[in-house]
Amino acid sequence: MRLSDCSVLLTGASGGIGAATARALIAAGARVLLVARDGQRLAKLAEALAAGARDGQVAAFATDLTTAAGRSDLRNLAIARRVNVLVNNAGTPCFGALRETDDARIAEVIGTNLVAPVALTRALLPHLSALPRATILNVGSTLGRLGLPGFSVYSASKFGLRGFTEALRRELAGSRVDVLYLAPRATRTPFNDDRVSAFNRATGAREDPPEAVAAAIVRMIERRTSERQLGFPERIAVRVNGLVPRWLDGAFAKHRAVLARPATPPELSEETV
Repeated sequence: MRLSDCSVLLTGASGGIGAATARALIAAGARVLLVARDGQRLAKLAEALAAGARDGQVAAFATDLTTAAGRSDLRNLAIARRVNVLVNNAGTPCFGALRETDDARIAEVIGTNLVAPVALTRALLPHLSALPRATILNVGSTLGRLGLPGFSVYSASKFGLRGFTEALRRELAGSRVDVLYLAPRATRTPFNDDRVSAFNRATGAREDPPEAVAAAIVRMIERRTSERQLGFPERIAVRVNGLVPRWLDGAFAKHRAVLARPATPPELSEETV
């Protein structure tokens, strides 16, 4: 698809990957509807982006996608803007041993990272299916194919999102709607708090700038690439894990040791990607 022909709905727009993606989409000529929960941050981003864009190219809508009312209001606005590309990018982090994670946090992470994009996609699917061509791109994670100590709940949400994407792609095969999945590796944004950053350094995890993820999103939409994993050796690791996962079980002793170190975890504020 040519980005100049696209009207994009981008969730999680006020976060690191979201803001970088918004800039890349606008630079490529797309019309972009920015969506996030934090209305103040979203308004500042929209104002900055609109300053260098053509009239009507940038719009913003603050809402909570975990609520039916929020999704309904957004659906109506998306139809009015003739959105033909949905980028499900919003998410919330969760790091730490499972025994340290309470039920409320588990429900919040699964609700934001999995239930909300599934429900929003369902709400928009009749509209998207009626268009000459449409795209749904779900932003997942390497942790949606490779479970790591300390990320059990987050991995569960992203494994679910990847499974949803794969099943929906096959369900809609031959239709006018392309269903795509991007799996970034660790990314240098405020989404990762200090404890996660320290964990990544201690375990040797490599990080990409958010602009690299944004560029991948743009290329996937243009080329209609069904699935892409970012990073090496992550691409190899997820393939091996998919074939013989037990082969990798012994490779995470360092991760378990680092996770077990005494630490006072900071309050995890919700940060859309």
